[in-house]
Amino acid sequence: MNTHYTSTAKGLHWLMALMIFGLLALGFYMSDLPFSPEKLQYYSWHKWAGVTVFVLVWLRLVWRLTHRPPAYPLSMSPLQQTLAHGGHLLLYGLMIIIPLSGWLMSSAKGVPTVWFGVLPLPDLLAKDKALGKQLEELHSALNIGLLVLIAGHAAAALYHHLVHKDDVLRRMLPARSSSTL
Repeated sequence: MNTHYTSTAKGLHWLMALMIFGLLALGFYMSDLPFSPEKLQYYSWHKWAGVTVFVLVWLRLVWRLTHRPPAYPLSMSPLQQTLAHGGHLLLYGLMIIIPLSGWLMSSAKGVPTVWFGVLPLPDLLAKDKALGKQLEELHSALNIGLLVLIAGHAAAALYHHLVHKDDVLRRMLPARSSSTL
Protein backbone atom coordinates (compact mmCIF):
# COMPACT_ATOMS: atom_id res chain seq x y z
CA MET A 1 0.00 0.00 0.00
CA ASN A 2 1.33 3.42 -0.99
CA THR A 3 1.68 5.69 2.04
CA HIS A 4 2.92 8.85 0.33
CA TYR A 5 2.05 11.06 -2.62
CA THR A 6 3.92 10.79 -5.89
CA SER A 7 6.70 13.26 -6.69
CA THR A 8 4.47 14.80 -9.36
CA ALA A 9 1.60 15.28 -6.90
CA LYS A 10 3.97 16.86 -4.37
CA GLY A 11 5.50 19.11 -7.00
CA LEU A 12 2.10 20.32 -8.21
CA HIS A 13 0.90 20.82 -4.62
CA TRP A 14 3.85 22.99 -3.59
CA LEU A 15 4.11 24.86 -6.90
CA MET A 16 0.44 25.77 -6.69
CA ALA A 17 0.72 26.64 -2.99
CA LEU A 18 3.54 29.09 -3.76
CA MET A 19 1.65 30.54 -6.73
CA ILE A 20 -1.56 30.93 -4.74
CA PHE A 21 0.22 32.64 -1.84
CA GLY A 22 1.90 34.97 -4.34
CA LEU A 23 -1.41 35.67 -6.07
CA LEU A 24 -3.15 36.40 -2.77
CA ALA A 25 -0.38 38.74 -1.62
CA LEU A 26 -0.21 40.54 -4.97
CA GLY A 27 -4.00 40.74 -5.23
CA PHE A 28 -4.45 42.32 -1.81
CA TYR A 29 -1.48 44.66 -2.38
CA MET A 30 -2.42 45.89 -5.84
CA SER A 31 -6.10 46.45 -5.11
CA ASP A 32 -5.30 49.44 -2.87
CA LEU A 33 -2.77 51.08 -5.20
CA PRO A 34 -3.69 54.28 -7.02
CA PHE A 35 -4.20 53.93 -10.77
CA SER A 36 -0.79 53.91 -12.47
CA PRO A 37 1.23 52.02 -15.08
CA GLU A 38 2.74 50.04 -12.18
CA LYS A 39 -0.74 48.95 -10.99
CA LEU A 40 -1.68 47.89 -14.53
CA GLN A 41 1.50 45.80 -14.75
CA TYR A 42 0.68 44.11 -11.43
CA TYR A 43 -2.82 43.33 -12.68
CA SER A 44 -1.33 41.76 -15.82
CA TRP A 45 1.03 39.62 -13.76
CA HIS A 46 -1.81 38.66 -11.44
CA LYS A 47 -3.98 37.57 -14.36
CA TRP A 48 -1.11 35.63 -15.98
CA ALA A 49 -0.49 33.72 -12.77
CA GLY A 50 -4.23 33.22 -12.19
CA VAL A 51 -4.68 31.68 -15.64
CA THR A 52 -1.63 29.49 -14.97
CA VAL A 53 -3.16 28.25 -11.70
CA PHE A 54 -6.41 27.58 -13.59
CA VAL A 55 -4.49 25.41 -16.10
CA LEU A 56 -2.43 23.69 -13.39
CA VAL A 57 -5.46 22.77 -11.29
CA TRP A 58 -6.88 20.82 -14.24
CA LEU A 59 -3.55 19.02 -14.68
CA ARG A 60 -3.54 18.32 -10.96
CA LEU A 61 -7.07 16.93 -11.08
CA VAL A 62 -6.17 14.64 -14.00
CA TRP A 63 -3.11 13.45 -12.06
CA ARG A 64 -5.17 12.84 -8.92
CA LEU A 65 -7.84 10.92 -10.84
CA THR A 66 -5.24 8.71 -12.50
CA HIS A 67 -2.96 8.26 -9.45
CA ARG A 68 -4.74 7.22 -6.29
CA PRO A 69 -3.66 9.28 -3.27
CA PRO A 70 -2.53 7.44 -0.15
CA ALA A 71 -5.23 6.25 2.23
CA TYR A 72 -5.93 8.24 5.34
CA PRO A 73 -4.21 6.90 8.48
CA LEU A 74 -6.19 4.36 10.49
CA SER A 75 -6.10 6.79 13.41
CA MET A 76 -8.43 9.19 11.54
CA SER A 77 -12.06 8.87 12.52
CA PRO A 78 -14.72 8.64 9.78
CA LEU A 79 -15.74 12.22 10.63
CA GLN A 80 -12.15 13.47 10.23
CA GLN A 81 -11.87 11.61 6.92
CA THR A 82 -15.13 13.18 5.70
CA LEU A 83 -13.93 16.64 6.76
CA ALA A 84 -10.55 16.11 5.06
CA HIS A 85 -12.23 14.93 1.86
CA GLY A 86 -14.66 17.85 1.94
CA GLY A 87 -11.84 20.31 2.58
CA HIS A 88 -9.91 18.98 -0.41
CA LEU A 89 -13.01 19.24 -2.62
CA LEU A 90 -13.50 22.85 -1.50
CA LEU A 91 -9.84 23.67 -2.18
CA TYR A 92 -10.06 22.22 -5.70
CA GLY A 93 -13.36 24.00 -6.27
CA LEU A 94 -11.93 27.36 -5.22
CA MET A 95 -8.81 26.83 -7.34
CA ILE A 96 -11.19 26.60 -10.32
CA ILE A 97 -13.83 29.16 -9.33
CA ILE A 98 -11.48 31.96 -8.23
CA PRO A 99 -9.54 32.27 -11.51
CA LEU A 100 -12.81 31.91 -13.39
CA SER A 101 -14.39 34.72 -11.32
CA GLY A 102 -11.37 36.92 -12.10
CA TRP A 103 -11.70 36.19 -15.81
CA LEU A 104 -15.43 36.93 -15.69
CA MET A 105 -14.72 40.15 -13.78
CA SER A 106 -12.14 41.29 -16.35
CA SER A 107 -14.58 40.51 -19.15
CA ALA A 108 -17.41 42.44 -17.50
CA LYS A 109 -15.10 45.38 -16.86
CA GLY A 110 -14.02 45.38 -20.51
CA VAL A 111 -10.38 44.63 -19.69
CA PRO A 112 -8.97 41.85 -21.89
CA THR A 113 -7.05 38.95 -20.39
CA VAL A 114 -3.92 38.22 -22.40
CA TRP A 115 -1.96 35.26 -21.02
CA PHE A 116 1.72 36.23 -20.69
CA GLY A 117 1.00 39.19 -22.96
CA VAL A 118 0.79 36.83 -25.96
CA LEU A 119 -2.36 34.70 -25.93
CA PRO A 120 -5.59 36.71 -25.76
CA LEU A 121 -8.38 34.88 -23.97
CA PRO A 122 -11.94 35.43 -25.11
CA ASP A 123 -14.23 37.63 -23.08
CA LEU A 124 -16.74 35.46 -21.24
CA LEU A 125 -19.24 38.29 -20.71
CA ALA A 126 -20.27 41.49 -22.41
CA LYS A 127 -19.02 44.70 -20.83
CA ASP A 128 -21.22 45.58 -17.85
CA LYS A 129 -19.77 47.94 -15.23
CA ALA A 130 -22.26 46.99 -12.48
CA LEU A 131 -21.73 43.27 -13.03
CA GLY A 132 -17.97 43.85 -13.06
CA LYS A 133 -18.19 45.45 -9.61
CA GLN A 134 -20.30 42.55 -8.28
CA LEU A 135 -17.81 40.05 -9.69
CA GLU A 136 -14.96 42.01 -8.09
CA GLU A 137 -16.68 41.67 -4.70
CA LEU A 138 -17.29 37.96 -5.33
CA HIS A 139 -13.66 37.45 -6.36
CA SER A 140 -12.49 39.15 -3.17
CA ALA A 141 -14.88 37.17 -0.94
CA LEU A 142 -13.84 33.87 -2.55
CA ASN A 143 -10.19 34.71 -1.89
CA ILE A 144 -10.89 35.44 1.76
CA GLY A 145 -12.70 32.09 1.93
CA LEU A 146 -9.67 30.45 0.34
CA LEU A 147 -7.39 31.99 2.97
CA VAL A 148 -9.61 30.59 5.74
CA LEU A 149 -9.66 27.17 4.08
CA ILE A 150 -5.88 27.16 3.60
CA ALA A 151 -5.43 28.06 7.28
CA GLY A 152 -7.67 25.14 8.23
CA HIS A 153 -5.81 22.82 5.85
CA ALA A 154 -2.43 23.80 7.33
CA ALA A 155 -3.77 23.61 10.90
CA ALA A 156 -5.13 20.10 10.28
CA ALA A 157 -1.78 18.96 8.85
CA LEU A 158 0.09 20.41 11.84
CA TYR A 159 -2.45 18.90 14.25
CA HIS A 160 -1.83 15.46 12.77
CA HIS A 161 1.92 15.97 12.86
CA LEU A 162 2.18 17.40 16.37
CA VAL A 163 -0.73 15.75 18.22
CA HIS A 164 -1.40 12.45 16.46
CA LYS A 165 2.21 12.10 15.33
CA ASP A 166 1.04 10.38 12.15
CA ASP A 167 2.33 10.64 8.58
CA VAL A 168 -0.31 13.06 7.17
CA LEU A 169 2.10 16.01 6.87
CA ARG A 170 5.29 14.10 6.07
CA ARG A 171 3.77 12.25 3.11
CA MET A 172 3.31 15.56 1.25
CA LEU A 173 6.61 17.22 2.18
CA PRO A 174 8.94 17.64 -0.80
CA ALA A 175 11.95 16.19 1.05
CA ARG A 176 10.34 12.78 1.29
CA SER A 177 11.50 10.58 -1.54
CA SER A 178 9.05 8.70 -3.68
CA SER A 179 9.73 5.56 -5.66
CA THR A 180 7.08 6.48 -8.21
CA LEU A 181 6.48 9.52 -10.31
